[in-house]
Amino acid sequence: MASRAVIEVRDLVTHYGERMILKGVSMEVHEGEVMVIMGGSGSGKSTLLRHMLSLEQATSGSIRLSGVDICTASTEEMYELRLKMGVAFQGGALFSSMTVGENIMLPLYEHTKLDHMTMEIMARLKLEVVDLAGFENLMPSELSGGMVKRAALARAIVMDPKMLFCDEPSAGLDPVVSNAIDDLILKLRDTMGMSIVVVTHELDSAFKIADRITVLDQGDILFIGTVDELKNSDNQRIQNLLNRQSGEEELDPEAYLRRLTGEDTLVKAA
Repeated sequence: MASRAVIEVRDLVTHYGERMILKGVSMEVHEGEVMVIMGGSGSGKSTLLRHMLSLEQATSGSIRLSGVDICTASTEEMYELRLKMGVAFQGGALFSSMTVGENIMLPLYEHTKLDHMTMEIMARLKLEVVDLAGFENLMPSELSGGMVKRAALARAIVMDPKMLFCDEPSAGLDPVVSNAIDDLILKLRDTMGMSIVVVTHELDSAFKIADRITVLDQGDILFIGTVDELKNSDNQRIQNLLNRQSGEEELDPEAYLRRLTGEDTLVKAA
């Protein structure tokens, strides 16, 4: 029997001004699954992630997290829901004035009434999970790039969330450290049963960690399926993405000139 969907996106449409960014996107993330979201620059993958985190409002459509429609949820409902979510931002987003341990304990300070000793123990446990045991008294500036990423993951999981969202977890890391981050994500899925959404452009990482992959292209869903299904797809845009080819169409010289001189904009305005 198929596992239940914990994240459901239905007919999501988003505009930035006049420009449509997401064009009726629909997808699901199942319980205990790693869903990787990929796509070229400007495809809408980061916008989709921000909507899942309720950081932006869509033009239309719905997003349900654990059965709650975050597009219409109350402040109280969103507060309760966010206690079940963990987020690892691309740059780590650790507070530079706090030690590693203080950074990891911050969600516990904000959302629980645990005593300090218990919070310290929980932080050390999560540091063990991400292979940073003994680093709780260091400052973020004393960590390497890979260690910052792992510390950010420790903070994201300190409250044992059901859903984990990771934005480019391997970006800017050397292959060995990137591979260790991938192993950590799989470890979190397998040992803690998390449903994990990962936005990445790293193909090797995506192929290693993904149970399924969603490919966005110019705001549309181009593909949803397994790694093998993606590799075997005969869609030319997918093959361009996998082979790192631009796939750009040749632009008519007259159309290019009109774009440079602003004539296209004048025509649309008229």
